Amino acid sequence: MYTFNELSERINKIIQDLDIPDTPVELYEPIRYILNLGGKRIRPVLTLMTANLFKDDIEEALAPAISIELFHNFTLIHDDIMDQAALRRNHSTVHTRWNVNIGILSGDALSIYAYRYLLKAPRDKLFHLLQIFNETALKVCEGQQLDMNYESIDEISVEDYLRMIELKTAILLAGAMKIGGIIAGATREQIDHLYACGRYLGLAFQIQDDYLDTYGDTKIFGKTIGGDILSYKKTFLLVYTLAHLPEKEKKIMLTALNHRMSDDQHQISFIRNFYDTVNIPDITKNIISDYFVKGMEELKKTGVAPDKRKMLEDLATNLISRTK
Repeated sequence: MYTFNELSERINKIIQDLDIPDTPVELYEPIRYILNLGGKRIRPVLTLMTANLFKDDIEEALAPAISIELFHNFTLIHDDIMDQAALRRNHSTVHTRWNVNIGILSGDALSIYAYRYLLKAPRDKLFHLLQIFNETALKVCEGQQLDMNYESIDEISVEDYLRMIELKTAILLAGAMKIGGIIAGATREQIDHLYACGRYLGLAFQIQDDYLDTYGDTKIFGKTIGGDILSYKKTFLLVYTLAHLPEKEKKIMLTALNHRMSDDQHQISFIRNFYDTVNIPDITKNIISDYFVKGMEELKKTGVAPDKRKMLEDLATNLISRTK
């Protein structure tokens, strides 16, 4: 079985060798920039590790894995524009390093590269893969739209939040694992369990991201800590806290969220005090752990031997215990 490092190195080598033109510089340089920022390559590694559960030879899974990573980076460029984010992986975001118009167009071009790479997949599986890829891509867009819709709403339910991150984040991990299973010839039942596993891991991953944005370390996490609070972004921490505060405290918290303080750090600390009131750190860690356990149960249901599952289980463990 391949290790995470072996697979991520393989993916990085392919990405470094991508045939990206030199001109127009403004179109293609941002693509090279975002791809060279690195990242954990979790989604393509999931595709390859899933394929490796059923086959020793993972060559046929490489092209779909790369296409997923290219699509993911396209979404990052556009998400950063919509979120007005300044940092990505501890570096300037594409639209701040260049401008918004360049970010939009370079992101569009990167999405086309994702489809171009998917065409390298085995012909007998290509139609099925395109169906999954398109369905996944559309759901990611639906999730992003819900995220934007929620920006103008003071309160949403925890259920609404979970549905949004399922579409925006979890679906892509689920799709990555489903594609790996299809490439490797898994049964329909096994593929369904793989998809469910990826969905649970994706939910855990996003909620962990929410947690780190408020309780992480900027130098380690690679983003400005407290950015979600300052932008009144709907996160698990925010949504759960508002749903469990007494009415008086809720009104105070909502007032603070709707009226930006002059001192950003004071605003972050002020809102974080409400989080602490409902014990949000422990609540968040518990739900992350719950989704992790459910994901691992789905992986076991595939019937793959424990020794073959170990690498994937280790990756999942690292995902929910990460600090960046």
